[in-house]
Amino acid sequence: MAKIGITRLTLTDFRSYGYLRLDTDTRPVVICGRNGAGKTNLLEALSFLAPGRGLRGARLSDVGRNARVSEGLTAAHVPWGVAGQLSTPHGAIDLGTGLAAGGGERRTVKINGQPAKGAGALATHLGIVWLTPAMDRLFLEGPAGRRKFLDRLVTAFDADHAGRIAAYDHAYRQRLRLLKTGGGDPAWFAALEDTMARHGVALAAGRCDLVGRLSRELAGNRASPFPAATLALVGAIDAWLQEMPAVDAEDAVRRSLWDERRGISGAGAGPHRSDLGVAMVAPGHASHGQPAALCSTGEQKALLIAILFAAARLQRAKRGHAPVLLLDEIAAHLDKDRRAALFAEILALGAQAWMTGTDMGVFRELGDSAQFLTAENGDLGPEKSPV
Repeated sequence: MAKIGITRLTLTDFRSYGYLRLDTDTRPVVICGRNGAGKTNLLEALSFLAPGRGLRGARLSDVGRNARVSEGLTAAHVPWGVAGQLSTPHGAIDLGTGLAAGGGERRTVKINGQPAKGAGALATHLGIVWLTPAMDRLFLEGPAGRRKFLDRLVTAFDADHAGRIAAYDHAYRQRLRLLKTGGGDPAWFAALEDTMARHGVALAAGRCDLVGRLSRELAGNRASPFPAATLALVGAIDAWLQEMPAVDAEDAVRRSLWDERRGISGAGAGPHRSDLGVAMVAPGHASHGQPAALCSTGEQKALLIAILFAAARLQRAKRGHAPVLLLDEIAAHLDKDRRAALFAEILALGAQAWMTGTDMGVFRELGDSAQFLTAENGDLGPEKSPV
């Protein structure tokens, strides 16, 4: 398999970094430092080389370095930029994104110095997936976080998925405004609902396809120290896709939205109401068959890692290379054996994984297979391998 990775990262006025240029190779990268040293900020910058609002889901105007909030005022608009040179077997690709002065909430994207139509263009060159401490509660909180988690995995697998989500969300918000005002042209409602039906079924089908692939991949990898899982999409639109052709599912969505508008039924169906159900598969273990929400903290973290790596293996099979992994405080809640299994999985994938932590010794086993950096006061410096 080919190996790719970000070999040059340049940040300008991003979070705690006024300016940073970092040169690496395609090996895994370990960044250690005390809390508040800027480790997560660096991973967030990398996450902006994928579609979306990054691993924190922040407003674009809130990540500029000199932004200040005064009482009664919003955060000051500060232009920022993230540029990454992607090393591939076919040559380097320059990826860039940022917020220009006066750009509002629309970020610019450039590929090899040329403007791209949108952030979705980034996903055609690079898959990025991540796990952060905030996601440790993914199975305990509401379905919105699980949908976003799944959609990031789908987008890394299918670059067009982000565009379908954007089109659906835009139509959904416009329709919601019309419903709240109590008016609106019936033809305009019908046009918006048609858009929601077409894009909604398409994005639901993308989710369904990946969930099926993930389930098969997890079932076929039972030798892993990380638990397998059964995955299922729960929602009306997901059930329709199992029962009928996509064109009929679109009609079912239109009828549901029409019935909602006339007050015949409650909330209309759509992918915004779906949930990702996850249950643990560990024959002989007390947690076998349990929903993820009922598993221990360590088991939930292990399930997330198992799903992430299953998606990474699928991406490698499709693209010919593994995605870039962003693993923030990844060693938390993992015992020694599972940490070793994590590192072995990363190396077996041939993935460039960017990992953070406060204790360099936790990553000792990686040795010369990784590159080690220390974060301090908004800057990064090399650290010798702790072997």
